Amino acid sequence: MNMGERAQVAPAVVASDLTISDLRAAIAAGWGDFKAHPIFGLFFAGIFAIAGMFLYFSLFVRGEVFWLVLAAAGFPLLAPFAAVGLYEVSRRREAGIAMSWRAILGALRGHGDEQIMSMGVILFVAFGFWLMVAHGIFAVFLAESGIGSESMALFRTGAGIMMLFVGTIVGGLMALAFYSITVVSLPMLVDREVDFITAIIVSLATVRSNKFILLIWALVIAISLFIAMLPLFLGLFVVLPVLGHATWHLYRRSVVQTGG
Repeated sequence: MNMGERAQVAPAVVASDLTISDLRAAIAAGWGDFKAHPIFGLFFAGIFAIAGMFLYFSLFVRGEVFWLVLAAAGFPLLAPFAAVGLYEVSRRREAGIAMSWRAILGALRGHGDEQIMSMGVILFVAFGFWLMVAHGIFAVFLAESGIGSESMALFRTGAGIMMLFVGTIVGGLMALAFYSITVVSLPMLVDREVDFITAIIVSLATVRSNKFILLIWALVIAISLFIAMLPLFLGLFVVLPVLGHATWHLYRRSVVQTGG
């Protein structure tokens, strides 16, 4: 690991000198992991993509345009949890440990302490909370407009445009908050026996120490996932594994354990 600027955050040392080169290196390493073991990436991406397709077609058939837009906007919040198995693949490849479906699928159990599952609960609650907040924004701007949530016309009115504007800002801030607590914490929970509160603290410290670079990484993830979801979620079969593996390598660049 680069021996540059660091900050102490028990039980880890957090790098404070991430650069664009580190993002490029992480993506290259992530692509290398995917090429070396594509079956695992395709499997986890497939689960995520199928879930997205089910959500899309369920809402599309019911004509719930508004809820479809909300679900599409909030769905990437669940991506870090879907990538847990990918972190384990990268960890094993880096350490030279043999791959096994049992171990990789079992990564969700963490170290037998339910810490990763606790993070998963947080992410699913976050997704539900986003839906409630977005519904509240809809009620504030369009409850008395007479336009139903099944109509595309709601996005062409002044109130509808303002709703999208406010919703985008609020959704973006929420997504940034949950990105900040998961970008390092989930790979750390795969890597080490720590509790999820400690992992979240380290994740927040890493983001705080590398605001500009990790904001760029957040934009790369958001834009890549959005583009990948457009062709019926098919782009996720490449984008999700590469981003997942890359996030592992960025974690390894960012955090050095100091004990326990």
